[in-house]
Amino acid sequence: MVITSQESDVIGIAIVDDHPIALRGIDYLLADVDDIKVVAAADSVEELRRQLADAPDGPTPDVILLDLYHDGDTACLEAIAELATSTRVLVISASGRPEDVTGAIRAGACGYITKNTPLEMFRTAIYTAAGGGFWLSSKLADILCTELSNHRPPPQAPKPSDGAQPLAPREEETLSLIARGFTHTQVATRMGISRATVDTYVERIRTKLQLGNKAELTRAALARAAEHDQR
Repeated sequence: MVITSQESDVIGIAIVDDHPIALRGIDYLLADVDDIKVVAAADSVEELRRQLADAPDGPTPDVILLDLYHDGDTACLEAIAELATSTRVLVISASGRPEDVTGAIRAGACGYITKNTPLEMFRTAIYTAAGGGFWLSSKLADILCTELSNHRPPPQAPKPSDGAQPLAPREEETLSLIARGFTHTQVATRMGISRATVDTYVERIRTKLQLGNKAELTRAALARAAEHDQR
């Protein structure tokens, strides 16, 4: 697919999927969304690299939608790890298997959506990824927590002995809701507080647990949820 022009206020996405119908289908679904444009589409990561290299002055994608098994094997996890160092990678897959969700997130994906995701939620995932956030549906967040808890040694959440500080009860509640896939606005509604207060709690959490970006915050939330389930 030829890379098209892109306005500065538009989110540019690239799609990697080895099914032509899937490529065209995503392009069609987003055709009427003014602030999301498909700037590249390829059937493999290698083809995407070639397209971008052939148009060095063209738009670069803000988010890459990557089919988990576009090459038919788990080599895709290596591609996620590589691409995620410079671009937001949002995995899109027909699979909702726990091991697939966990593998993609561990590899560095900033989110995971299944191909039966409703259109509005699909758009929200793209907006979240482009904005630097981490996106999972509540169902997939539950799957990930269960997988971490039951089948793998859970990542260790920061402890006070590591230089981190203990969280206040309301901060713990905020982190728990984030682990379940709630947005800051949804957390505010659930807790009966303002969005600004939630933002304040999140900043305190990041400071106390010595976390950097939003992805680290979400991973810490999932780790603490997994530890809680094991108690």
